[in-house]
Amino acid sequence: MPDNPVRFGTDGWRAIIADTFTFENVRACARAVADHFAERGGTARPLVVGYDTRFLSDHFARDVARVLAAAGFTVQLAGRPAPTPAVSYRIIEIGAAGGVVVTSSHNPFNWNGIKVKPHYGGSASPEIVADIERRVPAILENPAGVPMAPAGTDAITIFDPIPGYLAALGRQVNLQRIRSAGLAVAVDPMYGAGAGLFAELLSGGSTTVREIHAERNPAFPGIRAPEPIESNLGEFLDLMGSGRYHLGIANDGDADRVGLVDERGRYVDQLRTFALLINYLLGERGLRGPIVRSITTTRMANLLAARYGVECFETPVGFKFIGPLMMEKDALIGGEESGGYGFRGHLPERDGILAGLFLLDHVAATGKSPSELLQQVFDITGPHFYARDDYDLEPGQRDAIRSALDAAAPADIAGRPVTDSDRTDGWRFLFEGGWLLFRLSGTEPLLRIYTEVTDEALVRPVLDAGAAIAGVRR
Repeated sequence: MPDNPVRFGTDGWRAIIADTFTFENVRACARAVADHFAERGGTARPLVVGYDTRFLSDHFARDVARVLAAAGFTVQLAGRPAPTPAVSYRIIEIGAAGGVVVTSSHNPFNWNGIKVKPHYGGSASPEIVADIERRVPAILENPAGVPMAPAGTDAITIFDPIPGYLAALGRQVNLQRIRSAGLAVAVDPMYGAGAGLFAELLSGGSTTVREIHAERNPAFPGIRAPEPIESNLGEFLDLMGSGRYHLGIANDGDADRVGLVDERGRYVDQLRTFALLINYLLGERGLRGPIVRSITTTRMANLLAARYGVECFETPVGFKFIGPLMMEKDALIGGEESGGYGFRGHLPERDGILAGLFLLDHVAATGKSPSELLQQVFDITGPHFYARDDYDLEPGQRDAIRSALDAAAPADIAGRPVTDSDRTDGWRFLFEGGWLLFRLSGTEPLLRIYTEVTDEALVRPVLDAGAAIAGVRR
């Protein structure tokens, strides 16, 4: 049996277009998805298919829909690119068995991928993706290929994924308050599926929206990758540095992540953004419920949870772990270091558009700037400083790094004695005033080294100590 080309990582299967992400492999993956859902619940309930703005995403999505239809399902296929959370919402809205989104989220332009969503609209569990993966090799061995329903089949209907989704967002946040707040808002959808949505949601009042990179351009010109982190937002940061905007919101390629830029043009990192959202829900809105956070995100979540008398739970990286725990604990919010945040009463999944609306409402409701709101968080938690270094790996380097980290037992990191370590997800070392974590990416040839500390002067020494432990160089 041939090697399996379909391997799911933290959230979905991602691969380079025309290398491993081919029509043949996409169709095989779609058939495996169909067989999985059919075996577990039959074909009576429909499946939903959506896609982002990447190269050929719409064509791949059409083939996915035709494969699912040939397997006996009725299929609702998005008629336009849409955020992944819009597709997830559609699954819940119509009571679908699940869905597929053609996207590789924040990866560079030459990548594409597939996310699988069960009936609850969240990320597929490790058990689901393992079952899908195991089916693919046998499907690829079939000399007749993967059956596809004919184009134009009645089993596939086209739907607009945006109106129902925007209506759902309006039930989560006071849009009229934001519209009438007179805010000047800048938005960077990074050429992705969220383009135009903030302008549509906030039109009709004194608040204005200025958008850049709103056209569809699968090359993502001027951007290394559509990931809303500081290193990818150069032009947007320049725009925000003009001082003409109250805050800036950026989204990744499929709009399930958010990046925040404050009124002075300074990027607010993902851990601080999570803390802002927690303080907004617990403090400003007075809601209560547990917090779920991934191992790579902020300890400020624990401190805020203690301040407001709620629980805080930790998971491995990925909403395939966060989402189910959110549902089990009826959590108010779940978040991860990537800038993905999910909210009770909406989806057990990341939604970068809703997260952006909540940040806007925080400013509108209080009349305070993002920097003032962050200071309110620090008044509770004290300042925290985060950074991450990514290292591209050469073939064979992954195994050497894994061996080095397996053997690592540092007595101190940047002069701070190590107090504990664990392997919850990667390799984590705790020390007074912070933590250091190593993770090998599940979807890309990357080593990520993370830290969060309470002393800003420690950030670079800790990351450099991490590089030495792993045996990599900047």
